[in-house]
Amino acid sequence: MVAPLEVNAGGRSVRDAPIDSRRIWLSSAAVLLVGIFFAAFGGSAQLAASEQSPTSLPASTNSLEIQGEAQPTKAWTEFCARAPTECTVNLSEPPAVVLTHAAWVMVTSVNVRVNRSIQGMTDMEHWGTEDRWDYPNDGKGDCEDFQLLKRRILVRNGVPRRSMRMTVVIDELGQGHAVLVLRTDRGDLVLDNKHDAVLPWDRTGYVFLKRESSDRTQWVSFGDKGARFTTAAPD
Repeated sequence: MVAPLEVNAGGRSVRDAPIDSRRIWLSSAAVLLVGIFFAAFGGSAQLAASEQSPTSLPASTNSLEIQGEAQPTKAWTEFCARAPTECTVNLSEPPAVVLTHAAWVMVTSVNVRVNRSIQGMTDMEHWGTEDRWDYPNDGKGDCEDFQLLKRRILVRNGVPRRSMRMTVVIDELGQGHAVLVLRTDRGDLVLDNKHDAVLPWDRTGYVFLKRESSDRTQWVSFGDKGARFTTAAPD
């Protein structure tokens, strides 16, 4: 089932403490400001500006196909013990949403704002451990922390949590990496701290390994599904 995505609008704002109470506005003024923001700074991914317009919906693509069950990461399991509501699947919510123009503006804006508000830092530098999933409440975090914050902000703006799945990939450097996949009627879109552009999954250059299930508190496998295009080259 795919349901229309209704976002908090009418000039109303939603506050999110981890990024210093910055506000995300979904008014007509927000559309203009986001457009100016992108025109001034552009996206990090190697994607034409015309393809990443915050007021033009992305091209439709297919969705990632599930191949079976997968083991969750230990750090995710530990995170779920601390924040169970982040991992609970509400089956009354739609597993995918209809991507409206207002929703697209919000999603692209949140991706950019979080990417530019949080200082990237490895878990070993931050927590003294190899892998820990958490909110970047102190303004610092690893890839999964960026995506968890994006999901929390989007949930507060009316996006069903069930439609946003934490996902593990192999990046362009051959390393494990976490992204947030938004499932829509236009296909699976990827929010990523490496790129300000929100990309269809098959334009990321990543190999997709597994994600949170949309049906229960578990993970599912993609069978090492590779994307068709590369958007970033190794340093």
